[in-house]
Amino acid sequence: MSFQIKEYDLPDARLLQAESGDDYIIWRPDHTAIVLGASNNPLDSIIIAAVKNDDIPVYKRPSGGETVILTPNTLVISAVLAPVRLQDVRKRFRAFNDQILAAVTAIGIRNVAHRGISDLAIGEQKILGSAVYHSRDRLFYHSVLNVGETTQTIARYIKHPGREPDYRQGRRHSEFITSLKSVGYQGNYDSIINRIAFHYQELYSV
Repeated sequence: MSFQIKEYDLPDARLLQAESGDDYIIWRPDHTAIVLGASNNPLDSIIIAAVKNDDIPVYKRPSGGETVILTPNTLVISAVLAPVRLQDVRKRFRAFNDQILAAVTAIGIRNVAHRGISDLAIGEQKILGSAVYHSRDRLFYHSVLNVGETTQTIARYIKHPGREPDYRQGRRHSEFITSLKSVGYQGNYDSIINRIAFHYQELYSV
């Protein structure tokens, strides 16, 4: 394996280093990248030949969860809370996903629900995965919302995960993952970003 695993320095990495407390960022990647979870081995997680052939950068993030792909057809929603007590982590984690669920519902997507530990899904198909990193009194959350990426792209670069939520039941990417556009969303990315930001501002004002 000749490619380099890069340190996680994407736009939301600044939240990990910020000295101040609460903050969030919603951003649309400008290129395709692979992001390994903290415990992921690239040999087990990605299709190395395709990644090398297409010169796709590979990063490793500090948070848990499985390997994800970022493309211009996705949105990344990241947030930090500080200070946060350890016993608050699960509640806070769910609260972040709740706001995205509310935002997606508000733009007209139906039947969105929490599935597994940290996913949002439409019926039995995943549209968002998320992960957290807890360090001392700081909680870092980030998630990837699939607005319009195809499962063919995902399957080209990412292997079937070694761990999966119960509701996946061994299904391939093409059977398990969907996108907002696949279920009829015809709006633009700014509309989604603005709606999520509206709900996050409400969350942070509590």
